[in-house]
Amino acid sequence: MIVFAYVWVGAFGLQGDGLLDKASLLAERIWFQNALIFGAYALLACLLWRGSRLERWVSAWKRLRRDWIGMGSLGLIVVFLAVGTLDLVQLPIKEGKQTALDALSAFVVTESGYSAPLATHTLSLSNPTKLIGHHLLGTDALGRDTLVRTLKGARTALLIGGLTSVIYIPIGVLLGILAGYYRRWVDDLVQYAYSTIASVPEILMLVAILMVLGKGLVSMALALGLTGWVGMARMIRGETLRQVERPYVAAAQALGQSNWKIMTRHLVPNVMHLVVIKFVLGFSGLVLAEAILSYLGVGSPVGTASWGAMIDASRSELSREPMVWWNLAASATALFLLVLSLNVFGDSLRRAFDPRRG
Repeated sequence: MIVFAYVWVGAFGLQGDGLLDKASLLAERIWFQNALIFGAYALLACLLWRGSRLERWVSAWKRLRRDWIGMGSLGLIVVFLAVGTLDLVQLPIKEGKQTALDALSAFVVTESGYSAPLATHTLSLSNPTKLIGHHLLGTDALGRDTLVRTLKGARTALLIGGLTSVIYIPIGVLLGILAGYYRRWVDDLVQYAYSTIASVPEILMLVAILMVLGKGLVSMALALGLTGWVGMARMIRGETLRQVERPYVAAAQALGQSNWKIMTRHLVPNVMHLVVIKFVLGFSGLVLAEAILSYLGVGSPVGTASWGAMIDASRSELSREPMVWWNLAASATALFLLVLSLNVFGDSLRRAFDPRRG
């Protein structure tokens, strides 16, 4: 109830004596949003700390540290994560608010139109004008710096991956453990549910859900979460079926522990390494899905910095004269690097937790 009350105050600025003034309301919202961001990182750190106390996780970390390709991929992921976080953290200013990334890139000016990378004039055959600033990767049709827009695309990828994971991981883990532990009609019901969802082409279901919910990052996360728990549930169910045959489950049942306690205190820790691996590998799929949906025009809202939207806008830019290629190159390269690093790091995690599989 306390959390709900604070969400209400942070969202609507209501207090006992009436409405807050506009500046106070904005400060409340900024503080609340930043608290959510750092709270999510604190929760992630807590989960990693709990995992570090398990012998299996300690052994996996020792093996992972010797994998220089996996550690390099982890470093690249951390860079994207830091950039996305900088564009999420809000800072109050006189005119309203801005992100930390906007504050760091405040010296980057907006030009009057296209400009090529490291060019000194706008890209115009009839009337090229001298640029006000310098742009490493050029500018887009509105004169915005391509490098800054590409960096801001990491925020959209981080939001989609994070929000979707918060939705599909609990659903998949809960249903997978319930199906593997209780079996019988519970297992049949869960299998029927995810078999039905898996029988529908994912892209068609995503587009249908977004047409109902409307365009937006939250709507996209809901759509991806409602369709993305299938793989998680199927994997956790299989591992739970294997774990319930172990002696420790029979010992816990003999001691009279409740089914819920067995599932939460014994089964969940023993399948958590699979959840982490699936989360890392699934994150790359979510980033690609966001890019595809934005490319199709049903993803990110207009004006939102997104690699998929940049790639979509580049279709017409490639056919103009002279050709504008740098917006496509920058967004596609950023998307490729993030997805590749996530997949490589996911494979490294899999080998670290089970080196027998190579």
